Amino acid sequence: MGESVDKVVGNSVSNKFVHLVKLSVGTENIEQLEAWQRHRAAQAKDGLYWHQTRMWPKREAELINGGSIYWVIKGEISARQRIIRLDEKTGADGIRRCGIVLDPEVVPTVTALKRPFQGWRYLAPEDAPADLTKGRATEEALPVDLSRALADIGVL
Repeated sequence: MGESVDKVVGNSVSNKFVHLVKLSVGTENIEQLEAWQRHRAAQAKDGLYWHQTRMWPKREAELINGGSIYWVIKGEISARQRIIRLDEKTGADGIRRCGIVLDPEVVPTVTALKRPFQGWRYLAPEDAPADLTKGRATEEALPVDLSRALADIGVL
């Protein structure tokens, strides 16, 4: 390891990576998340959607080494997107923020309950929900009450 991330951006620095988990506030479903991101991406210079956050992740090298952002929609992790890079964004107020640039593909995941929280959290790869297979990507999610009951008894 030992190399600066500046020298290896886009190249694998190791097999170590980490994910983020983030609430998608006000989003009802994956389709609405995708529509919002397409709308915002159309306004970006490079055509890629970026999610702005106040705090800059300290584990940047691990995030861009294969990490994804896992979206919590209505209390459940429902989808993920690969993190491409982190861009510095400076608002009209002069404050430096982090733009998390995301791959346009939104990948549905097995749902996993997640309590509300502020900001984002790191998510270890072994704790991340699995991607839904192509055939299951169009399946309806379990009702939240049933999902919670199954999680309570250790089935989910």
